[in-house]
Amino acid sequence: MSFVTTKDGTRIFFKDWGQGQPVVFSHGWPLSADAWDGQMLFMAQNGYRVIAHDRRGHGRSDQPATGNDMDTYADDLAAVIEHLDLKDAILVGHSTGGGEISHYIGRHGTGRVAKVVLIGAVPPIMAKTEAYPNGLPIQIFDDIRKSVFDNRSQFYLDLPIAFFGFNRDGVQINEGLRQSFWAQGMQGSALGQYLCVHEFSEVDYTEDLKRIDVPALVIHGDDDQIVPIANAGMLSAKIIPNATLKIYEGAPHGLTATHQDRLNADLLAFARS
Repeated sequence: MSFVTTKDGTRIFFKDWGQGQPVVFSHGWPLSADAWDGQMLFMAQNGYRVIAHDRRGHGRSDQPATGNDMDTYADDLAAVIEHLDLKDAILVGHSTGGGEISHYIGRHGTGRVAKVVLIGAVPPIMAKTEAYPNGLPIQIFDDIRKSVFDNRSQFYLDLPIAFFGFNRDGVQINEGLRQSFWAQGMQGSALGQYLCVHEFSEVDYTEDLKRIDVPALVIHGDDDQIVPIANAGMLSAKIIPNATLKIYEGAPHGLTATHQDRLNADLLAFARS
């Protein structure tokens, strides 16, 4: 397996497939790089080099007690990008990963970045604040933390129901997706995942979004029960200077899997544009 060692000695696992312009994927919580397999395989088959890492405390990366914060996550991503000497990269982030790639640009700029894609992403901020009074109550995120603390195994079996929209009329539970979600979640660190809740819910990415000075594509499902579109994708598309918003009607948070073919086609078209 491939790892890069960061400045604090943490080993970050990454996948690196193919040749061509690099497309770098950043996963959602509490998952791993495996959540991107459908997109990575497709883009690699279409002439791109695809890279995805496991965030510290997630997947196959180390599980340190320190650095479980978005500043460090962004710097870890920078370590992967610099280790591989990636240039002209297309950054793609889903959910928490959207916050990560935005914060990477906020801290490291776009010198190595050609384009950005945010998919069901958490920016500008999920939790209700004075600046964003329509955000979600903090109690929702406190409940998530309690679920991770009390019985994360059961929580990672329950969460995919809303994540993939399996609770909607006429939608059947896909047991493979549910079990994959559980397996990826349980592979990570309970501590790291617990601390990461704060990073995807209470960190304000507004200033990071303003620094995205390359073409950006914002994709969001209008039936996202995890990261509601009105407080996320629609706002991000307005804040980013050069953004295009694509709304997937009826799509859930986990649209990377449920709408894989449509998303892959949109990613390829944007990459080639």
